[in-house]
Amino acid sequence: MSALPTDEDTQFEQAAALLADASNLLFVTGAGISADSGLPTYRGVSGLYEDEDAEDGLPIEVCLSGQVFRSQPALTWKHIRHIEAACRGAEPNAGHLAIATLERRLERVWVLTQNVDGLHAAAGSRNVIAIHGDVHELRCTACAWRAHVDDYSQLDPALPRCPSCAAVIRPDVILFGEMLPMAALRTLERELERGFDAVVTIGTTAVFPYIAAPVQQAKFAGRPTIEINPANSEVSALVDLHLRIGAAEAMTGILAALERRWAET
Repeated sequence: MSALPTDEDTQFEQAAALLADASNLLFVTGAGISADSGLPTYRGVSGLYEDEDAEDGLPIEVCLSGQVFRSQPALTWKHIRHIEAACRGAEPNAGHLAIATLERRLERVWVLTQNVDGLHAAAGSRNVIAIHGDVHELRCTACAWRAHVDDYSQLDPALPRCPSCAAVIRPDVILFGEMLPMAALRTLERELERGFDAVVTIGTTAVFPYIAAPVQQAKFAGRPTIEINPANSEVSALVDLHLRIGAAEAMTGILAALERRWAET
């Protein structure tokens, strides 16, 4: 005797029905998708601070700002190290892997992520717009030196400096008060102009206009929209389907439901 379908099973089938005919998908992800990899859901530049100030007595947004980095880089680096330490050793979870699988199966899949943990790329996704950067990418503040590092264990614990010119280096992430990277914005604009058959948001509050915009655009165009988030967000009232469960469980269920549909065709 087969088990009766659960509410989640029904929602997975509903999501699969919305996505079944899509060949172009956009996933918009936030901290929630990395929660199942053991990373905290955090505020700021993938920081680790829920509603409290940094231990230095300053708001974390100040410590992790471009202005403070220019005047007190060691202070900013201190807190960036906290971020990297939380990411260290984390592996992609089933949510990341499901998205990478869909990229291989479908004509065109892109990920717009606010996360700086690099887990989408580690899962095998190639079309990733890391709009806030990646803590594993380093660059010099004075010359063209750049490098990718797995972690910060080999960096100067006080203040990392460029091996080429001795200037201070920094992670290639967006600090508070800094502009978003133009290359990433151009890629996002280009892909949004091409259009997507459906948009799925995962684990993001969507408080930034550039994160909510793809959902709004899809809604205006009559394209399916899905949200995976235990809580409400700025786009919850817009989406066609809201799955109030974790990212890994949701994406595993949706992918399985899609594969059943594909097997039947």
